[in-house]
Amino acid sequence: MFEAAIFDWDGTLADTRKVIVASFQKALRGIHCEISDEFIEKRIGIGAAETFREILRFNKRPFDEALIRRLVAAKIQNEIDLSTDVRLLDGAMALLEQLHGRVKLGLASMNDRAVIEHLLKTTGTQRFFDVVLTAADVTRSKPNPEIFLKCASKLGIRAEGCLVFEDSIFGVKAAKAAGMGCVAVTTGVYSREELAKEQPDLIVSTLKEIGRILSLIFQ
Repeated sequence: MFEAAIFDWDGTLADTRKVIVASFQKALRGIHCEISDEFIEKRIGIGAAETFREILRFNKRPFDEALIRRLVAAKIQNEIDLSTDVRLLDGAMALLEQLHGRVKLGLASMNDRAVIEHLLKTTGTQRFFDVVLTAADVTRSKPNPEIFLKCASKLGIRAEGCLVFEDSIFGVKAAKAAGMGCVAVTTGVYSREELAKEQPDLIVSTLKEIGRILSLIFQ
């Protein structure tokens, strides 16, 4: 049995892909930098700062950390402005309600705290989580396991007692590196085959597969 469930946010609990891409693109237009939507989509989950660094390197654009901070700040405001377009994914609310009070619940997102706090409030999911960690709380982004290990520590649960829910290969890699169980959800940009290569404990197409998920948690 697992004692805690740790959730990613973007692409796992909430359909944020279009909003995130639009937020990055608007920030990049401010410095006349172009990149494909797919380039951004494939980096959702590693954090905005690292994504901007990769975009600027790809475009062979010089940058310093002051520029990265300005771009991240612009992206955060853009995402908050577009937050009315964010919806919880099918099964997310029902699963959180099923688990609430039965296991500890954590949120570990490489998005920015201002965005996550705003979205938790507007989606009515803030009440479920015992611990919320964001990019501001770690120095290394996924696939490094830092955010999951720190979340487990704050929940007071050993790593092997935690089950992580993730939609990205970065997240699954991080969960496995942390020594945790992992449910991979195909609601992000990665296929079942891509996620399977990282050897999660379970792959589901939607969080509506509550029976399979609860069987794994309370086995």
